Amino acid sequence: MSVYDKYKATIGLEVHIQLRTNSKAYSSDINEFGSLPNTNVSPVSLGHPGTLPKVNAKTYEYAVKLGLAVNGEIRERNEYARKNYFYADLPKGYQITQDTTPIINGGRIQIKLEDGKRKDINLTRTHLEEDSGKSIHNQDPYHSLIDLNRAGVPLLEIVSEPEIDSSDEAYAYLTEVRKLVRYLEICDGNMEEGSMRCDANVSVMLKDATEFGTKVEVKNMNSIRNVQRAIEFEIKRQIDMVEAGETIYSETRGYDAVNDRTLSQRTKEAANDYRFFPEPDLLPVMITQDFVNEVKESMPPLPNELFDKYTKEFGLSEYDAGVLTDTKEVALFYEDIIAVNKNFKACANWVMGPVKSFLNENALTIDRFPLTTKHIADLVQMIGDNKISNSAATQRLFPALLEQADKTAEELAQELNLLQDSSEDTLEPIIQEVLDNHPDEVARYKGGEKKLTGFFMGKIMKASKGKADPKNTNIILQKLLNA
Repeated sequence: MSVYDKYKATIGLEVHIQLRTNSKAYSSDINEFGSLPNTNVSPVSLGHPGTLPKVNAKTYEYAVKLGLAVNGEIRERNEYARKNYFYADLPKGYQITQDTTPIINGGRIQIKLEDGKRKDINLTRTHLEEDSGKSIHNQDPYHSLIDLNRAGVPLLEIVSEPEIDSSDEAYAYLTEVRKLVRYLEICDGNMEEGSMRCDANVSVMLKDATEFGTKVEVKNMNSIRNVQRAIEFEIKRQIDMVEAGETIYSETRGYDAVNDRTLSQRTKEAANDYRFFPEPDLLPVMITQDFVNEVKESMPPLPNELFDKYTKEFGLSEYDAGVLTDTKEVALFYEDIIAVNKNFKACANWVMGPVKSFLNENALTIDRFPLTTKHIADLVQMIGDNKISNSAATQRLFPALLEQADKTAEELAQELNLLQDSSEDTLEPIIQEVLDNHPDEVARYKGGEKKLTGFFMGKIMKASKGKADPKNTNIILQKLLNA
C-alpha cells in the first residue's frame, strides 16, 4: 500500500463568477471583456473622493436565479460591507461585498462520480461583491501594469462546504457549476478569460483521524483542468510534509501551470485582518417574494431536471442524456423537436448524429444551424412513417435540405424521388423478378442458407432504386420464398 493511501483529502472550493450585466456592480461603467485597457472606467470605479456607488438591480435578478437553481435560501434583507485590505488594482482600497448577509445561504450542486453514482456538494453561502482590476506583470520588464476595466465588475462568490474528496470530484463540481451558470445565462463561464475563477482550500488528514488538517488556499488556476492538477499536486505536497514531520501553515499559494507546482504567496489573513464594517453609502436591498416568483417564472429548464426527464421519462441512456444536456442551446433545440415529435430516441439520435456532425465539421454553434427544429422533426417522422429510409434521409435528403432550407423535407423528398413505396401491389412484382433472376440462390435459401435474405434485399433495393420499404419488402420476400 502506498503511503498516500493512508490519507484523505478535504477540499472546499470558492468560485467567483462574473455576472453578464451591461454595467458594473455599483456604477454605470460598461462591463465588457476585451476593451482597450482603462477605457471602461469613471470617477466612481476609480474611487474619486465624493463619488457614490449605486446598486445594479440586475445583479439581484441573476443572484436569485442561481439561488433558485441550487435550492438555496434567498435572503430578504441584504446589506453591504466594506472589506479592507490593500488592493493594488482596486483604487478605493476596499471591496464592497456582503459579509454577514449573503444573498444565498445553503443550496447544493450535484455531481456525477466515476462509478456513475451521484453526490451532492452542499454550499455554505453565495454572496454579491465586486471584482478588482487586473495587474499585468509580463509586458514590461521593470514595471507592473494595471488595467482597471475589471474593477467594479459584479461577482457572485459561491462557497462550497469542504465535502469534495478528490481532484476528480473538484473537476466534476466545477464542470457542473459552469454548465449551470451558462444555462442560467448569468455568466459565460470562461475561466481562460477570467469570468469564472476558482480558489481551492485543501487539507489532508489520516483516514482514521477526527480533526481536519491545516487548510491551504490555492489560487491562479485558469482552467478546470489546472484546478484538478493543482489540487493533485497540493495533496501530494502536504502528505509528503506530514510524513517528513514538517508543519503545514495556513497560507495562500499560487499555481505554476508550466512546472505543475504550487508556490507560497503570503500567509493567510484572518477575518479580522479585513476590518469588515457596514458600507455607509449603500442602503439595504429588500428582496420580496413577488420578485423571487417573477424571476422563477423566467427560469430556463435546468440541466439536472432535463437529465432526469430524459433518462426516467424518455428512457434515454445516461450517455445520450449527458450529450443532449451538455449545453443549453443543444438541449433547447432537442426540446423544440420533441414538442412536435414524440419519438424521443430517434430525435436524440438525429441531434447527436447528423446535426452535431455538421456543426463540428463546419465549426458552428447550434444557433447558426441552417435548419429549423421542424425540419428535423419532419425527417424523423418521415422515417418513422416508412416514407423514406434512414440511409436516404441521412445521405441524400439531409444534405439537400441544408442547401435548400426554404423547402420542407417532404417537398425535397418528392423532388429527389426518395419516397419509399410500401404497397404490396408495387413491391411484389419487383421482388418476384429478383427471385426469378436468381434461381440458384433461391434453391440454396430453401436448402437452409437463410443468410441469403441479405443478398435478396440488396438486389431488391437496387432494382427499386432504394425506394422499397425495407419492412414490407422483407415480409413479402419471406412470403414468396416460403411459398
